[in-house]
Parts: sequence; C-alpha cells; structure tokens
Amino acid sequence: MEHDLAKEPASEAAPTGRGGSRTTKAFWRKIREPLAQSRFVKNAIASLLAQFVRLVRLTSPLVAGSARFSGGAYAEFEPGIIALWHGQHLLTPAYYPKRKPLVAMVSRSADAELNALMLEKFGIEAVRGSGGRDNARHLDKGGAKALIALKKSLVAGKNVAMIADIPHGTPRDAGLGIVLLARLSGRPLLPVAIATSRRKVLEKSWDKTTINLPFGRSAVTIGTPIFVAADADDAEMERKRQEVTAALNAATAEAYRLVDGRR
Repeated sequence: MEHDLAKEPASEAAPTGRGGSRTTKAFWRKIREPLAQSRFVKNAIASLLAQFVRLVRLTSPLVAGSARFSGGAYAEFEPGIIALWHGQHLLTPAYYPKRKPLVAMVSRSADAELNALMLEKFGIEAVRGSGGRDNARHLDKGGAKALIALKKSLVAGKNVAMIADIPHGTPRDAGLGIVLLARLSGRPLLPVAIATSRRKVLEKSWDKTTINLPFGRSAVTIGTPIFVAADADDAEMERKRQEVTAALNAATAEAYRLVDGRR
C-alpha cells in the first residue's frame, strides 16, 4: 500500500503553492460578503473592540493634569457638545463616565456600523448621519435629521458627541455642521482630546487614525468651551469654525504633551 501511494502522480496530490492560494482566495471572496452582512459577526467584532478599548483604559492610568468629563469646572457647561477629531475618538466610550447619558453622531457608512455597535456596548446611543459639512446651509437629508436628533438630546439634558472634521475631507479642519448644532441648540462646544503614550498611527489612513495600545499612560484634555450665538451670520460661523479647529488642535497637542512627558 505504501509503495502504491508513493507512485501516485503529483497532479493528484492536494493543491499546494499558487493553486492552494487561489483556492483560499476564492473561498474568502465567497464568504466575505455574507460575513460582512451578518449581524452576529458584526456584534462579535464590536464586542471584541469594546473589550480592547476597556483594556486600554484599565491599563493606562491618567497622568497628572488630565481633565475629567464629569464634575469640576465643566459641570456648568452641561449638557454640551463634545467635539472630537476623526481618528482620535476611539477611546471616548471607555473614558466617558458610566451611567451619564451620551448620544453620539456616527457616520452612515457601512464601515462606521461597527463603531455604532461598539458604542451600544457602553450604553451610548448612536445617531447615524454626517454633520461635518463644509456648507451648513446645504446639509443632506440624513445630516439634517441627525442634527435635529442631537438637538433634541441636548434639550433633554444629554451630552452629545460629534466628530468635527469632514469624513474623507481635510483632517483636523472642522466643518460647519458642528458649529451649526451649537448655534441651533445654544449649548457650548467642548473641544476634547484623548491620547495614550503607547499608540500606533496608521500613516496611510486619510485621518492618520491612531490605534491606542494598552499598558501605558493616558490623558484627557478639554479646551475652553465655545459658544455660538443664535443670530450668527456666515462670517461669524466661519470664525467659529476656525476657533473650533484651533481649540481641538491645541487640546490634541496638550494631550500628547502630557502622555509623552514633554515640557
């Protein structure tokens, strides 16, 4: 029997090399879409992401000089609009106080669905939409509905969180959508940044997404609250947009300074 097997032609053996690779790729293409659409798979991935974010928070103590979301000097500005940068916002659910209501705007893109599911793991309500428009007068239907929902949340006494820069636009440059929400609601914008000493920056991503890693130090910074008058005209809205950009960049720089130990 062993002698007969040894004489089997090589072509009848199990696929190896390129053939095996092609078979694997074909199999992956076949199952990739069903997996991407599976609610079970999405929930499982979101749970893993939530656990990783919790691990980072648990193993990365706050350094001296860090701000806190609750109590202290910022209590009088609640409910407020927490402004964040794309790519720098992933740790927010783990640092935000438990049992304190928060509603966050999440993009309607398929990629952002995991982010929305992860927020649910922390008890944070997600509103789907895109509010970082460069033209506040021409919000799309979804963006307008999202802003209305966020305004209602603020009226109900809940804090809201919103990404300030425009998806796939110019990173670290605020859009007018978040400024419009402040004008409509009368509530202040709170520029927030969270940083860790151990991190990996995805340099090829459009927003330089930062993957925060465990077992380091962390810092939270909150800039001076920014108010937008209900009668703000176009020129004032643009000035406030630039103020939000500068304040968020300053908060981000300060958070990195704190965790990296720079003077």
